[in-house]
Amino acid sequence: MRQLIVTAFVSADGVAEAPGDGEYRNAGWTFKDVEFDPAAYEIKGREQEEAAALLFGRRSYEAFAPVWPGMAEFAAFNAMPRFVVSTSLAADDERWPATILRSLDEVAALRAGDGGPILVQGSLELGHALAAAGLVDRYHVLVFPVLLGAGKWLFSAASHPTQRLAVVESETYGNGVQKVVYDVLR
Repeated sequence: MRQLIVTAFVSADGVAEAPGDGEYRNAGWTFKDVEFDPAAYEIKGREQEEAAALLFGRRSYEAFAPVWPGMAEFAAFNAMPRFVVSTSLAADDERWPATILRSLDEVAALRAGDGGPILVQGSLELGHALAAAGLVDRYHVLVFPVLLGAGKWLFSAASHPTQRLAVVESETYGNGVQKVVYDVLR
């Protein structure tokens, strides 16, 4: 069985919306509001080395597809298989080919197969659905020392049973960013 990892940047109050560009009122908060410390991003490099596939929701895939293929810093991500969960996407983007999965059952089948970790980038709604279906195995979270007050959260606000997490790695960097890696306990 493959490990499914959700990776995200979040504010101290849990907002994960638009850490880079976007329409959100605080878009870009990871680089506009917190001093850059390369040490805080070590986990992002490790993700490229360890992941075997990428998984996106439709909107995130459509945002990444025109940008990431030309970015040398994402060479490993660009070389690995990509999957998009969507019931409405008619075809993948030829600039950044991906396999379209039409259901969480197809994600479960992918996860049940052989291979290395599957990394979920962005895709907050997909992350909520994957967690509700019991398909998330690990979270890689970089918590930034800012309060954004409103926005989309990494974790669903829907009512659900308690889900226990184990902290398997943590570190605080000079700029106040905290890395927390959680394993989902079953």
